[in-house]
Formats: sequence, structure tokens, C-alpha cells
Amino acid sequence: MTPEVLAENRGWLRAEGAIDDADIALLVIDATEGVTSQDQRLAERVDASGCPIVVMLNKWELIDDAEQRAEIEREVRRKLYFVDEAPLLKISALTGKGVHKLRPVLQEAIEQYSRRVPTRDVNRVIADAQQRQPAGHGLKVLYALQGATDPPTFTLFVNRELPAPYLRYLERSIREAFNFGPTPIKLRVRKRSE
Repeated sequence: MTPEVLAENRGWLRAEGAIDDADIALLVIDATEGVTSQDQRLAERVDASGCPIVVMLNKWELIDDAEQRAEIEREVRRKLYFVDEAPLLKISALTGKGVHKLRPVLQEAIEQYSRRVPTRDVNRVIADAQQRQPAGHGLKVLYALQGATDPPTFTLFVNRELPAPYLRYLERSIREAFNFGPTPIKLRVRKRSE
């Protein structure tokens, strides 16, 4: 193994360990290089951990052409589609431009990550969602509650297993109703014991 590969592997292991302990992750991407495979792997790892992520495009001042800037943004959204709700900040670490936008984004993400929603409100949103679009075949969420924060975790008590697309619909309904923005939300499904 070359020294460069060894150093990269050590850096990767440190990053993975830090992700496990993080309350929020900042993924800094070199705008002149675009999203690398390592950037994608780190973003996937952060997404799996359940902590919020903020994507930062560094060296943005070096990209002058408006069309090239738009293409870079499209590429980032395409390659990091699984964290598409994440804020995308354009910054320059060298000049400090755009860095002032980071604090309010972090503050909002941390507030959302720790937010607790009353059970009656969760059940109201779930009932409204089911009324707008029933799951079909007699499938139903009987009761729901928020069991944890950091990340917000909701437990759905169901009469039978719900299909994955319907769970995504319910997650989106919760996200929109309580303005969770880019904060990851976990849904746990518990089948009623018969």
C-alpha cells in the first residue's frame, strides 16, 4: 500500500468514527472537483447514521461561469440524491464568503433534530394522510407517537405490514406537517399482536 492510500484509509476511518459521534455533519466538497466517490460514501454513511447533513461547496469563488455553476449544483443533487433535502451552501474558505450562512442553517438543523411533537398532533397528521390517500387492502396505522429525538423517531402501530412506498408517503406527510426540513426522520413499524 502506498503512503497516499494508507493516509486516505486512515482519514476515512477517522471520518467514519466521527460520524458515529456527530449530532450534525458538514460535508465539504471541492466545487472545482465535484462530488467524488469518497464524498458519496461519506454522505451515505452520514445518511445511515441518522444525523442531519449540510453540504458545502467550497472554492465557489473559483467558478465564474453561471452555466458551470448550475451544472455543478445539478451534479451535486444528482450524485447525492439520497440527501436531497440537505441544505447546499456555496462558500469560500479562503475569503470567508458565504460562511456567515452556516450558523443559522446549523441552528435550524439542530432544533429540528431535537424537536418533540405531541402524540395527538402526530396522530392527527397520520389520520389526515390516511384519509387523503388510504393504503388500501385494509392496511391502516392504528396509532402513532414520537418515541425519540436525535433523530426524530416515530413509531407506527399498524394492523398489517405497510408497503415501503406508503411508509415514504407517511414520512413525507410528517416532514411537511412539522417542518422537519432536511432532518432525517426514522419510522418504526409495530404490528398489532393478534
